[in-house]
Amino acid sequence: MAKKAGAITDIIEDGGDAHLLRTIGPWQMAFYGAGSMLGAGIYGLIGQAAGIMGSAVWLAFAVGLIAALLTGLSYASLGSRYPRAAGAAYVTQRAYGHGLLTHVVGLTVAFAGLTSIAAGARVIAENLGRLPGLETWPLLGLAFLYLLVLGGIVYRGIRESMWVNMACTAVEAGGLLLVLAVGVRYWGSADLLEFPVNGTADFSVVILIQGVVLTFYSFLGFEDSFNVAEEVKNPRRNIPLGLVSALAFTACIYIGVAITAVSVVPWRELAEARAPLAEVMARAAPWFPTSAFLAITIFAVGNTGLINYITTSRLLYGMARDKRLPGMFAAVHRKRRTPHKAIFVILLILAALVLSGDISQLASATVLLLLLVFTAVNGSLAVLKLRPGEPKGGFEIPIFVPALGSVVCFALFLARVGSGDWRAPAISVALLVFVVVLYVFVKPKARSTV
Repeated sequence: MAKKAGAITDIIEDGGDAHLLRTIGPWQMAFYGAGSMLGAGIYGLIGQAAGIMGSAVWLAFAVGLIAALLTGLSYASLGSRYPRAAGAAYVTQRAYGHGLLTHVVGLTVAFAGLTSIAAGARVIAENLGRLPGLETWPLLGLAFLYLLVLGGIVYRGIRESMWVNMACTAVEAGGLLLVLAVGVRYWGSADLLEFPVNGTADFSVVILIQGVVLTFYSFLGFEDSFNVAEEVKNPRRNIPLGLVSALAFTACIYIGVAITAVSVVPWRELAEARAPLAEVMARAAPWFPTSAFLAITIFAVGNTGLINYITTSRLLYGMARDKRLPGMFAAVHRKRRTPHKAIFVILLILAALVLSGDISQLASATVLLLLLVFTAVNGSLAVLKLRPGEPKGGFEIPIFVPALGSVVCFALFLARVGSGDWRAPAISVALLVFVVVLYVFVKPKARSTV
C-alpha cells in the first residue's frame, strides 16, 4: 500500500489478497455512532446522575456534551484524514513515533471494549432470565449463548453487522423517544436547578464537575466510529458526517430524557430506582407493558456489545497489520472479509471474563484510561496539523479544538482520580504495568507510518 502523505485509498490491503470491504454509507455511519453513544448507559446512568446533580441533571449532560464535542470533532477530523483500523494507535504513532505509547493506546481501547462486552453479557443474561420460558436457564449459559450469537454476527460480515446495528439502534432510540413522548406533558412541574449539596439545594462547582465526569462517559463512541474507517465508503466525507450527526442526535435525546425523568419522578426517588427509566414509564404510562421495556433494554445492551465487538476486532486487526501484535490477528477471511481469527480469540477472552465474575471495577479502570487515550489522540491531531506534508481531510477544524480537547480530557481524568475512589486508579496502574510487560515480550517491529 502506498505510504505517501496525502494518499488515501478506498481499499486498504492487509498484505495479501484479502481486505476489509467498504460497505458503510453515511446513514449506516450515523446509526453506528448513535448506537455506540446511546447504548445501555442512559438506561441506568440517569439515576446515578440525578443522585449527584439533583434535578439539574440535564445541565450535566449539556456540559458533558461540550466536553465530548471537542474530542468528537477531533476524531471526525482524524477519521477523514487517516481512515484506518486501529485509528487511535495509528495516529498516535504517526504523531509521536513512540512504540510504547502506541501500544498502550491501542490495548487500552481494546481492554475498554472487552470489559464492556463482558459486563453487558451478564446484564443480558439477567434480563433474558426474566423472560417467559427462560427462567430456569443458568445465567452463565445465557451469557455464553449471547456471546456466541454476537461473535457469529460479527464474523458473518460488516454489512450484516451494520443492519443489525441499525435495527437495534432504532429500538433503543425508540425507547428513549417513547419516554419523551409520554413524559413531555410533565415538563414545567419540577425546579430544574435544584442541586443537592449537604442536604440543601445549592449550586456547587464541585458537584457540576462530578456530574460532567459521569455523563461524559455516556457520549463515548468516537473510537468505535474511527475503528471501522477502512469499511466506510468515501471516509473523507462520511466519517465526520456520521459522527457529528450522531453526537447531535444523541445530545438532543439525552437532554430531553433528563428533563423528562426528573419532571415525572422526583430526583431523590429517581436516584434510588433500580431501573430509573422503567420507573419513569411506570408513572407516566402505566398502560405500557413492563416486559416491553425490558426487551428494549436487552436491545440497547446487545447493541453496545455488538459495536464494541466490531471495534475491538478491527483494532486488533489494525495493530497486527502494523506488526504491533502477532500476525494471526491480521488474517482476513477470504469470503466474509472479516478478521475471523481476531473475532475467535476475542470470543475466548470474553468467555474467561464472564467466568471471572464481577468486572465492574475493571470496566471503571479502563474507562479511566480512555480519558488518557483521548488526551493523547487530541494531542496527536494538534501535532499532525502543525507538521508540513500531512494529508488534509474532508473535515478540518481549528487547532484550538484538539488542544482544548486534550486539556479537558486530562482535567476529567484528574477529577476522576481525585474523587476518593482508589480502586479504579489502582487497577488502571496494574493494567498499564501489564501492557508494558506485554510490550516487552511482543517486541513489535512496526511498519513505518510515514
